[in-house]
Amino acid sequence: MQCPGQDTRYWTFKDIFEIACPHCGLQVEFFKDDGFRNCDRCGTRVVNPKKDAGCAETCSFADQCEIEQTKKKDIVKIKRKIIEIDEELCDGCGNCVTACDEGAIQIVNGKAKVISDIFCDGLGACIGDCPPDALKIVEREAEAFDEEAVQQHLTRLEQDTVSAPKPSACGCPSEKIQTFIPTSACQAANQPTSLEQSASALSNWPIQINLIQPQAPFLKGCDLLLAADCVPASYPNFHQDFLKGKTLMLGCPKFDDAEAYVEKFAAIFKTADIKSVTVVIMEVPCCSGLPVIVKKALEISGVKIALEEIVVSIRDGKILERNWNPSELLAPIAATSA
Repeated sequence: MQCPGQDTRYWTFKDIFEIACPHCGLQVEFFKDDGFRNCDRCGTRVVNPKKDAGCAETCSFADQCEIEQTKKKDIVKIKRKIIEIDEELCDGCGNCVTACDEGAIQIVNGKAKVISDIFCDGLGACIGDCPPDALKIVEREAEAFDEEAVQQHLTRLEQDTVSAPKPSACGCPSEKIQTFIPTSACQAANQPTSLEQSASALSNWPIQINLIQPQAPFLKGCDLLLAADCVPASYPNFHQDFLKGKTLMLGCPKFDDAEAYVEKFAAIFKTADIKSVTVVIMEVPCCSGLPVIVKKALEISGVKIALEEIVVSIRDGKILERNWNPSELLAPIAATSA
């Protein structure tokens, strides 16, 4: 006969719930009597903070059951060497992720993190691959390095690779930061005419505003092109006339979160030393929100940056308006009124 406290026939909807993994944020499903579960994404051992054996107050064998659960979830820490990551210096490039043979590091919210102490051997093979020197070896209390857990973790990663598109450092191919070298004028001149016309001027990835972190290295000191999603499909010479020599960010002010855009651009303007901003939109009313977002972000950041606004026709893809605002005309409102 099954113990009533553990018999799911007597459970309610509250007895099954989700807890966010403390390392990667994935929701881990728990039954109320689980001691812990391993995160399916990063392998971290997540302890159930709502554990309820259900029978502990009435069952004569409850103590033994609790002992078994405790054995499973007890974590022994020792003082040893382990990798420490300075989030302030980390730019989320992902080099350390590919350099770690144990899969101990992932990009979480744009920053590198050791997802579980048991995966890190503390040897520091990843340190030399970090451009901003955000990684170092420290000695602290940590769970012992577990080779068996590492093998299981790597097996899970391999299985994920087979069943899904090849992941980037952050787990999403669309978010992997990349910088390209566009075709030079000399190379373009020596290509056949058909190839010359189709040469890409794209120099960065990702390009969606929602996927780009303010710390992305390709933003540093760039001439920034902000374009509404529909523009590249409407303007025939988008690459040669607008994109050449610029860093691209694409988005839709109608469907995306305008306030989140303002916060992101304000952070970019404060930290990236942007040289100029070109905003290209369609003539439809919803597109007009993009220049407004940029001006509001400039006001919040307190940074003066030259801004050019371009409006493209939806009928024939021609330029309808082109307005240039020097940086001295874009000072914050508070500073102007003072």
